Amino acid sequence: MSTTNIVIMIAIGLYLIMMIVIGALFSKKNKNTDDFYLGGRKLGPIVTAMSAEASDMSSWLLMGLPAVALMTGIPEAFWTALGLAVGTYLNWLFVAKRLRVYTSKVEAVTLPDFFSKRFGDDKHIITLIAALFIVVFFIPYTASGFAACGKLFSSLFDVSYESAMIISACVIVLYCTLGGFLAASTTDFIQSIIMTVALLVVLGVGEAVTNGFGNVFSNVKNLDGYMDVFKGFNVADGTTGSYGALPVASTLAWGLGYFGMPHILLRFMAIEDKKKLKLSRRVASVWVVFSMAIAVLIGIVGYSLVQNGIAPSYENASAAETIIVDVAKWIASHGYIPAFVGGVILAGILASTMSTADSQLLAAASSISQNLVQETFGKKLSEKAGMWLARICVIVISVIAVFLALDPSSSVFRIVSFAWAGFGAVFGPLVLFGLFWKRTNKWGAIAGMISGGTTIFVWKFVIRDVFSDTILNIYELLPAFIIASIFIVVFSLITKAPEEKIVETFDAVKAECKENA
Repeated sequence: MSTTNIVIMIAIGLYLIMMIVIGALFSKKNKNTDDFYLGGRKLGPIVTAMSAEASDMSSWLLMGLPAVALMTGIPEAFWTALGLAVGTYLNWLFVAKRLRVYTSKVEAVTLPDFFSKRFGDDKHIITLIAALFIVVFFIPYTASGFAACGKLFSSLFDVSYESAMIISACVIVLYCTLGGFLAASTTDFIQSIIMTVALLVVLGVGEAVTNGFGNVFSNVKNLDGYMDVFKGFNVADGTTGSYGALPVASTLAWGLGYFGMPHILLRFMAIEDKKKLKLSRRVASVWVVFSMAIAVLIGIVGYSLVQNGIAPSYENASAAETIIVDVAKWIASHGYIPAFVGGVILAGILASTMSTADSQLLAAASSISQNLVQETFGKKLSEKAGMWLARICVIVISVIAVFLALDPSSSVFRIVSFAWAGFGAVFGPLVLFGLFWKRTNKWGAIAGMISGGTTIFVWKFVIRDVFSDTILNIYELLPAFIIASIFIVVFSLITKAPEEKIVETFDAVKAECKENA
């Protein structure tokens, strides 16, 4: 192995050791499953903000988004980023405080648990459905994170993709099973800092190598539609696209997904003081806009880096997901200090992946051990047994995700987009109606989740294929979100109204949120 690769490995190794140490330190603070899954509601405002956004962005930020911008120009990347930025802000503004107050009042520690208690579902039918959907969508989501790690290390050290992916998964599982939610949130906060550093360094190097942004934009100005938010340009085949009103609306719909993301909503539930959510909202919103803008700009700079031979030519967006890896390797080839800097950049990519995978693992594990085994099936466990079951679930889910991630040709962006749509449609409408519409009942909740989840699969694998050349070929989240919302309203209205006790709790939460506004 070359000296350069050794220096890179030292930088990455230091980062990995730090993550594991954090997991070991926080393992002592997990006294019960509530601590393991929600950290005892002790998160500070900054950690809440940054861990929520780091767990949200994932490898999509450092791999998927720059690749889309590089290979197809501005449209998809711009509208997706805009939708996510607006969705982030609205989620913090409207959902965060009310969800924190509501879950605290009904003593819910997971999203399925909240739904069950919010709608008075004593038979735990809602819990069962919600937990199953979490497992169904989180396993491929987690697999995409493992795949990103595999691509990173196999590209860097010329080792097999499978070995690199499995080793990365083992590290994530290790600190997750040790430290639980507090460890995941603290490491996510650190990882968000490393991700920011990586983005800034890559952008700075790209700007310097191409002799300024003037040259960067000059290089793409002749690509008809590349910088046009309503056109786009396919670098692979040299064709100009068209991005009309419907594709724009479809892509903006990414923002709707925020309202249903379990691993993000858990951060709202875990903050120590609801009054500090305003600070969290500001920090989170600024970081999201800043980081996505840089990621898109890196994609544009990447085109010039390819032309200058610093990065290789890419066949498609999936292949281009290694653009930051390739830039980091080029930096590392210029000496020991640059090699360490390259290692930090690569650690940033690893951080973006790990910060999401750890949160997803905990959310999926809680759905099985807490919501299915203990609540739905009524298996009462001691605190010690509950902790062990939680950790075993993390390991089992990870093993399944590893098998799904064995295909190195899978696109991180595409896998994430499907899972994102799934959560957005299944849980997003229900979270909003459950928090803000008193009349929502358990039958509306069940109908909304089932219709939203079913529409995602039908639209993705049937309608978009059969009608690929029509207006129906849009991102599945938009129609699924609308259909789920309609089902919630209709079924809530045609069935019995919620019991008085449920309504009283709703009114109490509303009054408390208004009082502390």
